[in-house]
Formats: sequence, structure tokens, C-alpha cells
Amino acid sequence: MACRFSGITGRLFDLLLTFIGGPPNRALLQVRACCLHILLPLGRLTPCLSPTLKAIPPARRPAQCPITPILNTHSASGVTGSCHRLQISGDRALLVDCGLFQGQDADHVDSFEQLQVRFPVEDVLALVVTHVHIDHIGRLPYLLAAGYRGPILCSVPSSRLLPLVVEDALKIGFTRDRALIERFLAEVEGRLVPLPYRVWHTLVDDERHRVRVKLRRAGHILGSCYVEVDVLERQSGRTQRTIFSGDLGAPYAPLLSVPQAPWGCDTLVLESTYGDRRHEDRRQRRGRLKVAIDRALENGGTVVIPAFSIGRTQELLYEMETLIHQADSPRWRELEIIVDSPLAARFTAVYRELKPWWDAEAHARLRAGRHPLSFENLYTVNLHEEHERTVAYPGRKPSPGGGDRGQRHGQRRAGGQLPEAHAGRPAPRRAVYRLPGRRHAGA
Repeated sequence: MACRFSGITGRLFDLLLTFIGGPPNRALLQVRACCLHILLPLGRLTPCLSPTLKAIPPARRPAQCPITPILNTHSASGVTGSCHRLQISGDRALLVDCGLFQGQDADHVDSFEQLQVRFPVEDVLALVVTHVHIDHIGRLPYLLAAGYRGPILCSVPSSRLLPLVVEDALKIGFTRDRALIERFLAEVEGRLVPLPYRVWHTLVDDERHRVRVKLRRAGHILGSCYVEVDVLERQSGRTQRTIFSGDLGAPYAPLLSVPQAPWGCDTLVLESTYGDRRHEDRRQRRGRLKVAIDRALENGGTVVIPAFSIGRTQELLYEMETLIHQADSPRWRELEIIVDSPLAARFTAVYRELKPWWDAEAHARLRAGRHPLSFENLYTVNLHEEHERTVAYPGRKPSPGGGDRGQRHGQRRAGGQLPEAHAGRPAPRRAVYRLPGRRHAGA
């Protein structure tokens, strides 16, 4: 069937077609208006009644497929707090992500009330985590406090990174009591079920249902995935496949394998925070970064780059190593890269341990003797005292006692260290470089 929409809705529909993938003769594509929301980042984000694509391979499913209710338990008018509930039957459900509200999404709202888990948890078979950013897992402590006792399914890399994110969230929002934090982390780690990519994992297989999940690479950060959920109703023999996209990354991101589209599904839940724009490619972004650093090298200044501690910091390190490796100028060869964030340092250390999940390009660099996340020019600030000395004396490396080779910039969270980082730097010789297309109102 032919169906076209104009403007952004049309581009999102085209994106849905691309995401579903597969030859056109393999599926009958139908558009169903529903209550699911695709978030359109147009200035102030607003909910939009979205077309949800149903891909129906005739050979795979009966003529009448049950429509499993899907509840968005997060705010539909923002970009954070992701949480989806798939109701399989009256007493069985699946939860995909349980994220924290941030930025404008958390403004003008009673914060404690917003964080409460108001949906039932006793029927939840499992929590599936698409990736470990705080807006997808930050309400995990509240979920457990509400009585959830089931497993936490995620990819193998995410199982390594998730405890670090949860620990930081506990310190910021709950307590700094080390004993309490350790007890909670032990509880979380005891529930983690690391799953390999592209392998079905059976949650339930009895006389009523067979419920399976499969994780596929999403290309957002290391360990990110989109989730395929396959439900078989034994009595009727009917099946339903639902896909939750999580956050999808652009192809060819540093360190990450290119995500592969699924063959088809019955219902697609697509998050599209950055889905309204045509993004610069990686070469263009790297070129803009080089121009900013060249300017700083010319005037003897400093480039300060605010970035998320997980994901974006490691991508920047990778691109910085590329620029230094390709440079002919001695000034580039002597360029000091300082990661002024203990949290980013911890994440990067785990990233280095997760080399089996790096992409082919990164492995080729390793075989050539290069170290994209631990190179000669790289220093890490691990102590607050080292941070203060680095801010006061911009040209000074961290001392051997406090800093290690191994990273670049990356503040703990946006705005956390930037004001201090400006201290002592004359304005004409300081550049604050904001990476294009990576932040949005409410993010």
C-alpha cells in the first residue's frame, strides 16, 4: 500500500521503513494510529500522535494477531525518563527501561512524586535495559523500592557499566554512606542477567505463553541495544513480535559496530529524540573539532569540551587519537589531552576492558599498535585536588600521584565543572566547543 506524509512526519515514516528493513515483498506494511508517542524535538518538545508501523509477514502469523497493550510510563512531552510496559496478559508484563527525568522534563514538578513508580510491579517478568544512560536506568532504585524482585536483562557490556552509573546516581540523589551503597549494588548485581547479542532468551515457556527476548546492537553507546520481544499465546497459537528501539545511534560511530535492522515486527516502539534532522557525518564533525583545536594552538589557548562521561567522552578520545596520529605538526604531537572527570575515567577504563565488543576499525588500530583510549598525550584527573591544580594552571599536567595516562576532557555532567574550567583563562584564548547535534532542550 502507498502512504505518504509531509514534513517531519514523512521523514519519520521513511525512517520507520528503513528501520524495519527487508525486501518489500516479505511484508505487508500497515499504518496504525495509536496512542504511542514519537517525540519530535522542535524547540520545546511536544507529543505527537504518531504512525506506528506494523510489518506483517503473511507466512509467519495468523490473520488475526492480538494487539498487546503498551503503556508509556514516562512523560510523553520530553526526551528523558524512558520507561515502557508491555502487558502480555492480566498477570504478566515486561518492562523496558526505567529512566530518570532530567533537565526541563524535571522542571516545575515535585521531584519525589515524579520519581515514584506508580504502576504495578508484581506482574513484571523482567526489566530489560536498552543502555545505561541515566535517563534509561536512573529510576532503578525506586523500582526496587516499589517491590520489584525480578531479573535485570541487558547486554554483556551494559552489565559491566550499569553498576558504575547506579553508584553515581545513589551518591548524587540518595546517600554517600558507603555501606548502604555497597548493599544496594550487591542487590543490583545479583539481579543482572547479561545476554549475548542476537540470541533468543526465554523468560517464560509454559502452558499459557512462551515469551522470548533478543538484543540487537543499537549503535548508541557501548552495550546499547534494541529489544525484540516475541510472545506466543499457546491456547490460540497466535504470536506477536514487538520491537523497542531504545536510543538508536548513527552508523559508523567510533568503537561501535553498525546496527543491523530487523526483518520485521508487528509493533514498533521508536524513540526519536534526534529524529528531525540530518546529522553531520563523522568526518565533518572531526573536521570541525580539528579547526577548533588548530585555532587554540595558534593563539596558545585551551579548548574546553563539555561532554557526557559515558559514550561521548570515549568517542572524543577516539577521534582525538585519530587527529594526533594523522597530524604532521609537532604542536599536535605535543598536544595534552586531559580528562578532568574521575567518573569519565572509570567509564573509559571499563571501555578499554570491553575490547571484544569494539568494532572492526578499532581492532585494526589495536593490531597496528595504536591505543585509541590510552595514548601518549592522554592524562586523567582522578582527584579533586588535581582538578583544582589543572584549572589554576591550564598548561600543567596532572602529577603522577593523581593522574594517569588514559583520557580526555568529559565533565561529570553538563555544567558541573565548566564554570571552574574557565578560571584563569583569558577569554580570547579560550574556546568552549559544543559538539553539534548532541544536546537538545530538555536533554
